[in-house]
Amino acid sequence: MERRKFIASTAVAAGALPLTMSAKNIASPMLKNNINHSVCSWCIGNTPLKKALKQLKAAGVMAMDLLGPKQWPALKKLGMHCSMCNGAEINLIDGWNDLTNHNILIKNYTDMIPLVAKAGYQNLICFSGNTRKLTAEIGLANCIKGLQQILPLAEKNGVVIQMELFNSKIDHPDYMCDNTPWAIELCERLSSPNFKLLYDIYHMQINEGDIIRTIQNHHQYFGHYHTAGVPGRHEIDETQELNYPAIMQAILATGYKGYVAQEFIPTTDDKVAALLAGCKVCDV
Repeated sequence: MERRKFIASTAVAAGALPLTMSAKNIASPMLKNNINHSVCSWCIGNTPLKKALKQLKAAGVMAMDLLGPKQWPALKKLGMHCSMCNGAEINLIDGWNDLTNHNILIKNYTDMIPLVAKAGYQNLICFSGNTRKLTAEIGLANCIKGLQQILPLAEKNGVVIQMELFNSKIDHPDYMCDNTPWAIELCERLSSPNFKLLYDIYHMQINEGDIIRTIQNHHQYFGHYHTAGVPGRHEIDETQELNYPAIMQAILATGYKGYVAQEFIPTTDDKVAALLAGCKVCDV
């Protein structure tokens, strides 16, 4: 995924205060697990996947986001879950809003949806793509036309297609699905229980703010959550502006039973320990 290019270019970014919490002292009994915790695969940096998974499991975090079929066996071996599957998308900028992408996307998702179901997973990510001068309405119509071709298969297999919201101000210029009203309109027009939104708290704080009210009013459209500190996309600690415990309480109050995945760029050498510290902050 393009996220890997992003992390490579920002690995030396200035960041938050050093974290003293390590994977060793975040033992499983310390987690309340009212929130189902996960971390995004690209955030572990150069840490070998198998090593990271063992550290996560030892700390009581039993899921990882953004893995495809080649990585699923490593999860299976440890009895862990893929909380958000990937591998059907083209990239982050060429998505469902462009009709020229539909043939390859329909084939990719048609192939991937049964694999996700067979593996015992549920969530599969997708992207709107960049606007490239398309109007919001045309982009919406194009997304609907394409997604309608795969949603019957998703419904048959119990797989939920989830479109991620990105900010277009800082990290993903020109991305179309950069606001909740447009994304909710897409959900309403598709009218399928197997299409949801991946509500990325970091991205939407940058583009919109008003995070807790948005979750309270529109949680029925949100099938998954990502975190990161604002500004900087680093640790969700006291150096950034979001109050993640309060946000988690708001998510819990909606009755949400899905996963919250840490998706920030750790500023310390021990990436997994930093991500686990984020899980602890969110463990309300």
